[in-house]
Amino acid sequence: QVQLVESGGGLVQAGDSLRLSCAASGRTFSAYAMAWFRQAPGREREFVSAISGSGVNTAYTNSVKGRFTISRDNAKNTVALQMNSLKPEDTAVYYCAAGLVFYRTLATGYDHWGQGTQVTVSS
Repeated sequence: QVQLVESGGGLVQAGDSLRLSCAASGRTFSAYAMAWFRQAPGREREFVSAISGSGVNTAYTNSVKGRFTISRDNAKNTVALQMNSLKPEDTAVYYCAAGLVFYRTLATGYDHWGQGTQVTVSS
């Protein structure tokens, strides 16, 4: 079983940066591909980024390429999402997820989820 806890959300202005973190429990963290999803009000949860268990491979949705960077530290059981040049359309609740396959873009492809952290970007 993997438990995930996100942190780092907040209210920022357009163009600012935020760094989200996700702390995972369990001894098999490196066996899991990790991902970030987001969900804006009235919209479905959407894929943002994923990273393989080793950290070698990463993937991003087109709208965040060049602005967001995903990383992980298997020694500390953490995964991070560095978000730069934030836009109002990035406003959403951001979720950390763990799954056994790198990578899936559907939420159903992940077995474990955090509670989410709110990111609000004002114009």
